[in-house]
Amino acid sequence: MLKISHRGEQMPASPIRKLVPYAEAAKKKGTKVYHLNIGQPDIETPKQTLDAVRHFDFKVLEYSHSAGNESYRRKLVGYYKKVGIDIDYNQIIVTTGGSEAILFGFMSCLDAGDEVIIPEPFYANYNGFAVAADVTVKPITSYIKNGFALPPIEEFEKAITPKTKAIVICNPNNPTGYLYSKEEMEVLKDIVVKHDLYLFADEAYREFCYEGTHYSAMNLKGAENNVVLMDTISKRYSACGGRIGAFITKNKTVLDTAMKFAQARLSPPSFAQILGEAAVDLPDDYFDNTKAEYKKRRDVIVKRLNEMPGVFCPEPGGAFYAMASLPIDDADLFCQWLLDSFSYKNQTVMLAPATGFYGTSGLGKQEVRLAYVLNTEDLNKAMDCLEKALAEYPGRAVSAK
Repeated sequence: MLKISHRGEQMPASPIRKLVPYAEAAKKKGTKVYHLNIGQPDIETPKQTLDAVRHFDFKVLEYSHSAGNESYRRKLVGYYKKVGIDIDYNQIIVTTGGSEAILFGFMSCLDAGDEVIIPEPFYANYNGFAVAADVTVKPITSYIKNGFALPPIEEFEKAITPKTKAIVICNPNNPTGYLYSKEEMEVLKDIVVKHDLYLFADEAYREFCYEGTHYSAMNLKGAENNVVLMDTISKRYSACGGRIGAFITKNKTVLDTAMKFAQARLSPPSFAQILGEAAVDLPDDYFDNTKAEYKKRRDVIVKRLNEMPGVFCPEPGGAFYAMASLPIDDADLFCQWLLDSFSYKNQTVMLAPATGFYGTSGLGKQEVRLAYVLNTEDLNKAMDCLEKALAEYPGRAVSAK
């Protein structure tokens, strides 16, 4: 009898996308759905980056170098220098999205059965990458009551075993929006150096910091060999479909190992490398307007949420996500109910249940993640829907405040 692999059975479905059939059914009924469930920005991809692709002149669409076009990698050196990161173009492997960079890190640095520590709630696909690499995620819980700050060093120490090989940090964080301080990053540096661990740093939202300053793991002195940076243009330039990321490290052994995985998949996408290279030449003030727009959206959604009875939402310091606790019995049931049983003025809102962002079973049942990727007018309409829904939902719980 034919069977699928154990790995295939263990592979988790996306908690962000699993409600899509319900959203599609709602739309077929004529209901307007406000998508706050997924980090797909509505900011336009910069015209000059798209024009670079449209006007690029070539007769053969060739493979690029497995590490990515040298011209792009050299341009990236300039980009990273502007944000205070000093690297050489030979320390960069261009990847198929940030996802491939994360997978390269897991596959290059961890063996089957090894463990990786991740503060939870965390980006749900880390679980999928861990399953693909046959490694185990050990979550350390952060809490909504203090805005999802980095857990105490003692919690990391307790979680470390002989099988522990790495810590993953996302800064600013998806799904919480928490911006880790320099002091918190230094704590992580002390841990990884003391225990000889890798520090995988996902910095996809570097540009979107609203209070405080982003401090890159690449600038942790004394941990140069421990740090592996995973990056992407997806959110930075609103180019999610381009699937271009970067794997960066000063550890030559790790880089050489990741390069073998890069060679095995041949090369990253050519058109999107052209787009990414053009993006580096955007004006220095390009992010000013984008960041101001996201900050305005953040302020709207946090204010509206905290005005709702029984709802609590800490103010995120970065990215474009907010986590909120709601007076509900079960976030998964509530998010499905919003789509298949509720509408207000023929509209509803799609949220991501927080349960999929926790590695510890049972956590997140009264929390949701909201991506403030819509304009403020639509955000206010979505919040109107949510407020009405919370008043009508049959599975209301005791006040979350």
